[in-house]
Amino acid sequence: MRVLVTGGAGYIGSFMTDKLIEENHEVVVVDSLEEGHKDAVNSKATFRQGDLLEKEFVREIFSERQFDAVLHFAAYISMKESMEDPGKYFQNNVQAAVNVLDSMATSHCQSFVFSSTAGVYGDPTVVPIPESHPNRPTNPYGESKYLVERILGWYEKIFGIRSVVFRYFNAAGASQDGTRGEDHRHETHIIPNVIRAVLRNEEFPLFGTDYETEDGTCVRDYIHVSDLVTAHLLALSKLGKEEGGICYYNVGTGTGYSNKQIIDMVEKVSGKKVNVTIKDRRPGDVAMLVANVDTIKQELGFLPQYSDLETIVASAWKWHMKRWEREQR
Repeated sequence: MRVLVTGGAGYIGSFMTDKLIEENHEVVVVDSLEEGHKDAVNSKATFRQGDLLEKEFVREIFSERQFDAVLHFAAYISMKESMEDPGKYFQNNVQAAVNVLDSMATSHCQSFVFSSTAGVYGDPTVVPIPESHPNRPTNPYGESKYLVERILGWYEKIFGIRSVVFRYFNAAGASQDGTRGEDHRHETHIIPNVIRAVLRNEEFPLFGTDYETEDGTCVRDYIHVSDLVTAHLLALSKLGKEEGGICYYNVGTGTGYSNKQIIDMVEKVSGKKVNVTIKDRRPGDVAMLVANVDTIKQELGFLPQYSDLETIVASAWKWHMKRWEREQR
């Protein structure tokens, strides 16, 4: 297949590109490099730097090649930032997706895999959360993803574009050999931030200890990035059979871990103490997000292989340790 990977210089997109090339697919990566890294792009992929908000650039990408599928990872992802600058999130996350879909319609590319989020559910009334749960986002980031989900229905109805929507829970971890990992310029995820605090001998801010959970801290469902990539390959296979109109899948494990459990696991893996400072809750955070994963197991045969918490944290620790050692030389 000839596949376009948007945001392919970022965390998940770069892992995805590696796997696609390993599977002998032809890959074109598009990334603005605002958050991504050029050196994260597989050398066997064709790389085009540009902004998906520029319609002419997007048209040019699709005029150069006929794509069999698009994997759309490009988006801003900070819940906190979206509460401070909502317009940035609605413009980038929604309009960029529309620009890609418009060019897909013009060029008759009819397979689209969309990186959505568990944030579309908001504060859940049922946990584990099924895909049928009402969508009530509590921040503009989640709302921006939900808007694209709704837009996809119209592009399927009008242009026949088939989509698989993956509602990510918490992507985490690194390659098992520590050569590729999570390298956001503005890191918001707890596992890399706890690890960085340990390596730099800094305090780690723990936001909220008064949630209605067993230990008072937020609970989240973590999925290893390598397992997430496998889910996308299964989606491409489904779309390649011209199945579905739009399919929605939670991508998680069905098991939740609290922020305190994450801190404890980092201490176990690293053998070092985390210096924790208790802070107030962040606006827009919900107490518990854990996936009901029955649908993705039944329909795609998806079974995570690397997503137990210790494997996730150990792989992330190895990546960050190697990076830290390089920086200290």
